[in-house]
Amino acid sequence: MSTSRLSDLASRVVHWQRVHGRHDLPWQTHRDPYRIWLSEIMLQQTQVSTVVGYYSRFLGRFPTIQTLAAASLDDVMPYWAGLGYYSRARNLHRCARAIVNDYGGCFPRDPATLATLPGIGPSTAAAIASLTWGVRSPIMDGNVKRVFTRYFGVDTAINLRQTEKTLWKLAEDAVEAADTTLDMRAYTQGLMDLGATVCTRTRPDCAHCPLGNTCYAKQHQRQQELPVRAPRRTKPQRHCHMLVLQHQDQILLEQQPSPGIWGGLWSLPKFDNQQALDQSLADMGAVDGNKEENGAEKSGPLQAQPALPDINHVFTHFRLHIQTAHYIAAGTVCDVEPGPTQRWVALETLSQTALPAPVKTLLEEVAQRQARLVAADNDECS
Repeated sequence: MSTSRLSDLASRVVHWQRVHGRHDLPWQTHRDPYRIWLSEIMLQQTQVSTVVGYYSRFLGRFPTIQTLAAASLDDVMPYWAGLGYYSRARNLHRCARAIVNDYGGCFPRDPATLATLPGIGPSTAAAIASLTWGVRSPIMDGNVKRVFTRYFGVDTAINLRQTEKTLWKLAEDAVEAADTTLDMRAYTQGLMDLGATVCTRTRPDCAHCPLGNTCYAKQHQRQQELPVRAPRRTKPQRHCHMLVLQHQDQILLEQQPSPGIWGGLWSLPKFDNQQALDQSLADMGAVDGNKEENGAEKSGPLQAQPALPDINHVFTHFRLHIQTAHYIAAGTVCDVEPGPTQRWVALETLSQTALPAPVKTLLEEVAQRQARLVAADNDECS
C-alpha cells in the first residue's frame, strides 16, 4: 500500500468530518475522559440512538468517576438495565474503582495502560486517548472495520484473527503515514462517523463518501460483498419458565448471580422446566392438598391467573423461549417468605429496578392487568 494513499485517507477523513461529521452528540461537548470513556463503553455493540438517553440518565446519577466508584453495583445496574451486555456495566464499575484507587481518579493517557483496565480493549483505549488528548493511536471498532475492509479490499472473513491483524496493521500505517499535524480527534471521530452514516452495512452512500474515488469496493462494485462474513451459525434454542408471584401491589423478584448473562439484575424466579416450577408452587401452597369431589386439587392460597404471553428473547449466542406462570397470593398477609436472594418489590417502583428487558416487558403487562382490576373495582363502587 502506497504511503501517499494512506496519508491521503487520513486528510480526507479529517476534512469530511469537520464539514459533514457528527458534532452534536452529548459526549462531544466535553473533552472529559470520564464522559468519553462512558460513551465508548455504552456504544460497544449498541446504536447511538439507543445510547443517548441512557448516557444522560447515567451522568445525571453518576456525574463523576468518583461518584460512580463510591456507588454499589446495585446502585449502578438500574441505570444500565435494558441496554444489554451487562458485563459492560460490571466492568465499568470495576474500572471506575481501579482508576480512583490506583490512579488517583485520573485516567492514564497512555493507550497501552488504559487497555489494561477492566472492560477497556485496545480500540476503546485508543478512542479515549485520541478523543480526549489527541494521542496518535489508531482505533478499530466495527464501523472502522467496515470502512477499511471496503477501502483496502480486504476479502477474508471479518471474524478471522488474521483479518483482524491485517486491519490493525492498515490502521497503524494510516496514522503513521499521516501528516504530523493530523487532527487525531477529527480523524478518530471521522472514521466512526463515516462508518455509521455513509459506509453503512447496507446501502452505503458511496456518492457522498470522501474516499469513494479510491475505494476498492466502489471501483470493483463489491460494496455488498465486503466485509466478508463467515456463515451464520444457527443459534441454539433454550427454554425456561418464570414465575410472576404477586401479592397485592408487590412482585417477588430474585437477584441473578454474577457473573452471568443477567448478573446483578433482578429477574423473576426462573426454572429450567415445568416440573421444577410445579414443585416450587406446591412448596409455596398453590394447592391445599385436599381434593375436590371430581378428584381435582383444591385451590390453595396462590390463585392462578390467565397465562402471560410467551417471550422469545435473542442473546448473542442463543435464543431464550420464556413461558410464564402468573399467581396471586390471596389475603392481606402473604405466607411466602423471600429466599436469600429474593425480595418483594412494589409495582410502582419497578421502573427504578434493574430488570432485564424481557422481564420488564412481562411486568409491564402485569402492571396493566393490575390497573384494569383497580379500574373495574372503582366502576363497581361508583
